[in-house]
Amino acid sequence: MKFEIQSTDAHSKARAGSLSTDHGTIQTPIFMPVGTAGTVKGVHISELTDPIKAQIILGNTYHLYLRPGLEVIEAAGGLHKFNSWNGPILTDSGGYQVYSLAGTGRKIVEEGVKFKSHIDGSTHFFSPESVMDIQRTIGADIMMAFDECTPYPCTYEYARKSMEMTHRWLDRCINRFEATEPKYGHNQALFPIVQGSVYKDLRKISAEYIAEKGAFGNAIGGLSVGEPVEDMYEMADEVTDILPKDKPRYLMGVGTPANILEGIALGIDMFDCVMPTRNARNGMIFTTQGIINIKNEKWKSDFSVIDPAFADTLHGQYSKAYVRHLIRCEEMLGAMIASVCNLRFYLWLVGEARKEIVQGSFTSWKNRMIPQLMQRL
Repeated sequence: MKFEIQSTDAHSKARAGSLSTDHGTIQTPIFMPVGTAGTVKGVHISELTDPIKAQIILGNTYHLYLRPGLEVIEAAGGLHKFNSWNGPILTDSGGYQVYSLAGTGRKIVEEGVKFKSHIDGSTHFFSPESVMDIQRTIGADIMMAFDECTPYPCTYEYARKSMEMTHRWLDRCINRFEATEPKYGHNQALFPIVQGSVYKDLRKISAEYIAEKGAFGNAIGGLSVGEPVEDMYEMADEVTDILPKDKPRYLMGVGTPANILEGIALGIDMFDCVMPTRNARNGMIFTTQGIINIKNEKWKSDFSVIDPAFADTLHGQYSKAYVRHLIRCEEMLGAMIASVCNLRFYLWLVGEARKEIVQGSFTSWKNRMIPQLMQRL
């Protein structure tokens, strides 16, 4: 694997790069559609390539471990062959899902986490070592270290202890990663995760600890969990000043179009979020002109296309009135069309940001675009 920075912005920390994996090269900055259970919900694999233009997708260790299970994935030859996606895949370690299981009997100890399946209530245990083994079996190009995602708000003492345990777990992840081999003939990389909640000194300590590990890339976790957006930007700014400049940086679980553009300006290269597909299923569509709530009465007889910028694609040709009708009737096709539209927009957004970085006009473009993209139509 290889990461190269090709252009930087003179007025921010934004950069355009290239991340090479055995399953293809990713042009950064990049947004990664979330395929939690091995599929991007409501979207065909062929649509991820065109019209969406996805370059890498996500899977999730927790969900894939429970269903379909490791025996099925391994028998298929790994997740790439199981879901027929030939591009790069990143797997989240399950740390966030464990975080979300608070109140269901979850127990975090030094050895790992005991939890109950959200499906049938069965009891399971994740350790840093087992999470590495699971991700080896899934076969993702990029594996995430097992961490504890701290809730917001939390006390300084809780955040400190959690961060320190995350660091100890990281050392165990690295040891297991280095002691094992990929199963399917392609290389895999391990990304550590910076934690520390919204405490600047803890984020600094964590970023320095992670930077010392010399991993292929690094992630920033524990943000976009309810904290004010200003805190998220402040923490990301602090961390990107410390993480190696020649390594890709991934801000986990972020976010809105504005979050992504501001994150790029802070030196982030990779993003993911369920927002494009989750909001699509509820009738929110992101466009190059602003945000549409397609359920609104104003679109009932509007036969113009959803976004003229993408009118040349099959999904782009559907009218607002028709998609509104489908969403209001709870027809599956409505959610599918809206999901494709939103993901196409998100990949367009990071592609345009990359162009502006290369041309040297990113900051002024970003400042013009954010108010336009976030306005309610």
